Amino acid sequence: MPGSYTLQQFVAELRAITASRPQVSAILQQVKPLARRFATSSELRGRCNLQCDEQQGFGFQLLHEEPDHMLAVAVLSWLPGRGTPPHDHGTWGVVVGVSGDEVNAFWQRVDDGTRPGYAELRRLSEKTFSPGDAIAITPEIIHSVRNETDRISVSLHVYGRNINFTGRSQFDPERRTVTPWTVVQN
Repeated sequence: MPGSYTLQQFVAELRAITASRPQVSAILQQVKPLARRFATSSELRGRCNLQCDEQQGFGFQLLHEEPDHMLAVAVLSWLPGRGTPPHDHGTWGVVVGVSGDEVNAFWQRVDDGTRPGYAELRRLSEKTFSPGDAIAITPEIIHSVRNETDRISVSLHVYGRNINFTGRSQFDPERRTVTPWTVVQN
């Protein structure tokens, strides 16, 4: 019964999948359906607090991470009309829509990355993700997220490592800058 799938069961399966250190593509292929299943669980629905950080535009509710910061599971709550700058993750990830829609724009870095603090990006595509939709993210993918609705949207995020411990970056396409990025987690 999908509604009874627990965080404890989900994390146990994540540990089993990653224990042998398979290729990222194999991890993503196995984690994606499990994340979809957990996103529909009554336990996850009961844990969504919808608290958002006004300054950053979203709330990051950490549900689980290992002592070494691996296998992070979080619920993100997005304020209406708010989102993120383009960013990478520095780790693999799976994101599943829980409620509301989120617009993801995908970007490509076109400079060679040799100038510190400098980055040129090209916008590639855009896709709206709805509840139940899932996206698999490799460490080098650059995307931005925006809630273009008039109510809070919620998504489940599963990462190979807590994103505040990956050395990830945010990008400003207009100023052509790249800077380190961490998020406020509650």
